[in-house]
Amino acid sequence: MGGFPILSAMLAVPLFAALACLFVEAKMARTIALGATLVNLALGIVLWAGYDIGGAQWQFTERAEVFAGFSYALGIDGIALMLIVLSVFLMPICILASWESIQKRVGEYMAAFLFMEVLMIGVFAAQDMFLFYIFFEAGLIPMYLIIGIWGGDNRIYASYKFFLYTLLGSVLMLIAMLWMVNEAGTTYIPTLMQYDFAPEAQTWLWLAFFASFAVKMPMWPFHTWLPDAHVQAPTAGSVILAGVLLKLGGYGFIRFSLPMFPEASAQFVWLILGLSMVAVVVTSLIALVQHDMKKLIAYSSVAHMAIVTAGLFAFNVQGLEGAMIMMLSHGLVSGALFLCVGIIYDQLHTREIDRYGGLSINMPKYALFFLLFTMASIGLPGTSGFVAEFLSLAGVYKVSSFATFVLTTGIILGAAYMLYLYRRVAFGEQKNADAAAMKDLSVREWLMLGPIAAAVLWMGVYPESFLAPMRADIAALDARIARAAPEGDAKISAGEPLQEAANAMPGDHVSETHGAEGAH
Repeated sequence: MGGFPILSAMLAVPLFAALACLFVEAKMARTIALGATLVNLALGIVLWAGYDIGGAQWQFTERAEVFAGFSYALGIDGIALMLIVLSVFLMPICILASWESIQKRVGEYMAAFLFMEVLMIGVFAAQDMFLFYIFFEAGLIPMYLIIGIWGGDNRIYASYKFFLYTLLGSVLMLIAMLWMVNEAGTTYIPTLMQYDFAPEAQTWLWLAFFASFAVKMPMWPFHTWLPDAHVQAPTAGSVILAGVLLKLGGYGFIRFSLPMFPEASAQFVWLILGLSMVAVVVTSLIALVQHDMKKLIAYSSVAHMAIVTAGLFAFNVQGLEGAMIMMLSHGLVSGALFLCVGIIYDQLHTREIDRYGGLSINMPKYALFFLLFTMASIGLPGTSGFVAEFLSLAGVYKVSSFATFVLTTGIILGAAYMLYLYRRVAFGEQKNADAAAMKDLSVREWLMLGPIAAAVLWMGVYPESFLAPMRADIAALDARIARAAPEGDAKISAGEPLQEAANAMPGDHVSETHGAEGAH
């Protein structure tokens, strides 16, 4: 890259565009926002293309001391790279989704979204712990405004609930960060990831970080803010909330909880697996009885993110790889499903499932995209969802065959509620004349759904593209936490401790067969 500060550029472009949007008319604000997000998408592609898979763990680093104890430090590994690419990929689609539906205070709306992009990229690129915290917490502000100003009828309640839930846990995390800096004498995240905190201190530090990350994921029972936020948020708000913001908790577990507190993470494996099992089953059953399409997809998000947490705390490479692919896949698929809801909501102004039916007759192109994303959500082979679920469950099975069984029942329930939703919306008789008169996809809507569909199929057919940049970093994380890896019931029953199994297959990561390609 010739020393070009590409990460700073990716922060600066949407920031200056956001300021510009505040002082121009609506049409120009839309154009500036779309242009800025496309520039960042191009920079994200350059970042991906320039990433050296066999190179140093931390690349594109920038560091400048601001004052004692705080530095402007940026840099990425393969895990952060993939999440940044996901963020910049979804942002232009969010702007297109808001092109016609947002008609009031357009400049402020576009500025809020662009500022959100700055903060999302900042979270994944930050290498100073307090810089991470600033980006992590500031992300609440634009989403709070997006829900509270441009949301539905009950938007004030939903925005306050979202803000208070997510802020409360983060106060404990800040206290833990201050203690860690005082103990380790540095705020530099790569150094802290290798620092060995005392095991008795790790327990309290882990719980403090868990209070924040569990709400962000969101894990059951800290998820109750999510359905309200999704239902009241505008379409693009739901897309970016499900697509990227829910991944901040998972990224936090990968960057902080697991490498910095490995013994404590092992100590709480069964808490995580227990909550994940309950979440998958309970929220799937709740999704089955929903009448509002957005609420159904919101509850499905809680179930899918529970598979992420189970994979992360499987303490093996397959689980970690599966959790990362699940985060990427869920970001694409859930975002696309919310777009599908938004497209028909913009015409009929209702999300009630029973108001639709037979849309495949008058909207065949829409029905085809909706079917693809439905199948990806339930893990059909050939889509990103299958790769994610296969790798995650393969990792969890090494820890607990019982947990794997329960998580698999959740996948079956997921197929039930998603197919039930699709049947009621796309098939059957056309009972309502207004639904039967709806128009099929416009060019703008093709541009929204087409790229996501291509990415979902790409990840499903050739997951190696996405696994390769992350593999070395996941292996390094696995090596870091291996000393604390718990023995799982699946191995104990076979008389083989988990750690011995891990040592017995040093390069086997399921990825040796190119991730889930071997599964195909």
